[in-house]
Amino acid sequence: MSERAAPFYCPYCGEEDLEPLEEHGAWFCNDCLRSFQLKFLGVRAAQQTKESR
Repeated sequence: MSERAAPFYCPYCGEEDLEPLEEHGAWFCNDCLRSFQLKFLGVRAAQQTKESR
């Protein structure tokens, strides 16, 4: 497993010209000049619906 998962595109402009910043999970978009941070919150089991019981 890699230490950091890379985003495929900028969540603001949709472009793919991203570079990692020094902060963990932080990225900079060279197209819209915005920086953002990604954080993994966890995995949750799928909820059952009445139809699948």
